[in-house]
Amino acid sequence: MAPRFWFWCHRSAWPRIRPPLARHTPTLRFYQQFSTQEKAPQICVVGSGPAGFYTAQHLLKHHPQAQVDIYEKQPVPFGLVRFGVAPDHPEVKNVVHTFTQTARSDRCAFWGNVSVGRDVTVPELQEAYHAVVLSYGAEDHRALGVPGEELPGVLSARAFVGWYNGLPENRELMPDLNCDTAVILGQGNVALDVARILLTPPEHLEKTDITEAALGVLRQSQVKTVWIVGRRGPLQVAFTIKELREMIQLPGTRPLLDPKDFLGLQDSIKEVPRPRRRLSELLLRTAVGQPHAEEAARRALAARAWGLRFCRSPQQVLPTPDGRRAAGIRLAITRLEDVGEAARAVPTGDTEDLPCGLVLSSVGYKSRSIDPSVPFDPKLGIIPNTEGRVVEVPGLYCSGWVKRGPVGVIATTMTDSFLTSQQLLQDLKAGLLPSGPRPGSAAIQALLRSRGVRPVSFSDWEKLDAEEVSRGRRAGKPREKLVDPQEMLRLLGG
Repeated sequence: MAPRFWFWCHRSAWPRIRPPLARHTPTLRFYQQFSTQEKAPQICVVGSGPAGFYTAQHLLKHHPQAQVDIYEKQPVPFGLVRFGVAPDHPEVKNVVHTFTQTARSDRCAFWGNVSVGRDVTVPELQEAYHAVVLSYGAEDHRALGVPGEELPGVLSARAFVGWYNGLPENRELMPDLNCDTAVILGQGNVALDVARILLTPPEHLEKTDITEAALGVLRQSQVKTVWIVGRRGPLQVAFTIKELREMIQLPGTRPLLDPKDFLGLQDSIKEVPRPRRRLSELLLRTAVGQPHAEEAARRALAARAWGLRFCRSPQQVLPTPDGRRAAGIRLAITRLEDVGEAARAVPTGDTEDLPCGLVLSSVGYKSRSIDPSVPFDPKLGIIPNTEGRVVEVPGLYCSGWVKRGPVGVIATTMTDSFLTSQQLLQDLKAGLLPSGPRPGSAAIQALLRSRGVRPVSFSDWEKLDAEEVSRGRRAGKPREKLVDPQEMLRLLGG
């Protein structure tokens, strides 16, 4: 059936138009700015993490007749909120309630278990929709690029986070924690998350939504010391004060900070912005200050420890004598040129060997190319764009990390996604997008059926959500995440 004929015959596809009540006058006035052919735009968003949901939310709010379909390769929604936020940070996940309200809108549809680029192509989406927004985030990690990186015992922090958070592709990771020392390369919030999970007493994690499989491995962990290594100095760490404070106060652990690393820091921080100054002051107090009696006693009894190593850059992963596993890491000692955020780490020629049985690389996330038809910068790991408009591809947009790189927090992504949505609506108003009706999800659903793909709707997700909560309740935790996509589909009768 031709798309145009389908649209006009199926009245159920028509968006509901609000009556012109007085209290809706501002919305109606905005709506009247669009021409007749723009009154029911079909828009597709690829990715259901914060970038995807905030993009959809803004479009639905500012165009009262837009229909937004969200496609997600996982059977479940929420992306980084579900698979990236640490299990002991449940307050950060509260944004899911807002996303759920968006997904329940009668002008929004969620379609999980659909891999764009494999199950359906971007050009096929462009044929079915007036506009397509790519918001699929950063699904890969940046390689270290050093010898020995492929040895067992070397993992990406991204995979480790995915493992304890129930990301299906990482469910069989099974990290070997039968070692005394772990080294994390990188000094951002993800590095501190990983260190905290490695060192937190398991009984403190039992009431979180960490997976039972991960909890079982952590209960048997022999890791007692975690070193968090950065190529620059204390003034350039990328973690925030909240995460640092949690590490300092972590039960059963003590900090290992060398006072020599902080010489002159007090004078250097006088002119830096307040957030950086407060963070540096906390580092300084922890390194050189005298803890009060109660804190000193707590640290003296601590069986585990964590420390920061500065001006160190990975040069080689050292193998065991039989060459079968990682046994340590060789670090190039660096010095800083320039100051503040502009400081660059320059090798001095000296090295240091740090014994360890586990190396976790936390040097950044990276987006992948999703479809050959979409421009992609492999060096920067982003889709080339101008304010969210994909270069030289009218009607194609991007938001979030795939737009600007893996930087910022959820609030940053919200602002960025709103900006992309504004550009799309401006283009719609200016008549720069395709005119006439588009079939939207009806055409894509037909394609997916013909290819044997079983999409998961938001109501399907709510059934899976109820099952997770039920399983969690029996274990005394908020939920027990389902980690096997095939089990999810079986539970849905698919």
